[in-house]
Amino acid sequence: LLYSLQSGIFVFYRVVAEPAFVVLSAKMPVKLVTSDNVVFDVDLEVAIQSVMIRDILEDLITDGTKETNHPFPIVSLLSLLADVGPEAAEDDEPIPLQYVNADILRKVLQWCTHHKDNAPQADYKYAWDEEFLRVDQGTLIEILMAANYLDIEDLLDACCKTIANMIRGKKLKEIRKTFNIKSRRHR
Repeated sequence: LLYSLQSGIFVFYRVVAEPAFVVLSAKMPVKLVTSDNVVFDVDLEVAIQSVMIRDILEDLITDGTKETNHPFPIVSLLSLLADVGPEAAEDDEPIPLQYVNADILRKVLQWCTHHKDNAPQADYKYAWDEEFLRVDQGTLIEILMAANYLDIEDLLDACCKTIANMIRGKKLKEIRKTFNIKSRRHR
């Protein structure tokens, strides 16, 4: 199975008795529902940045019966989606995200949309992330927890870098104050 992304369309070439190809739109919708019951229709190319969502889609499509040990899991997932067709996604129940609320998912999806065409995170790309993550401390922690839950490694790394920069050069007392951490002596 070979594939390429051409003008927002995934084109798959399968090597079978007679060569054939399947076209699957990168804009194929994936439905997600947050902990506060807000439903999001997300483009496939954005949604599969989450390893958790990618794994759920593979399990839903294969019913856990088809072996998908392809060296490129995205290719494997997309080939499975090509088998069932984009109309199947429209009828599916949304994927529940029980630990992510709508406001935080909106931020995570904004990050994923910005990074959908990017290669793995490089330091020069961190400038956009740094500005994006310039939010209040509570929101930053919620984004970090959502990135961990959804298994979006580059977003998790960006959050960790931001937190590391917040504590760089500070004394323990200042770090405790920044994150409202009580000393063990005062418990």
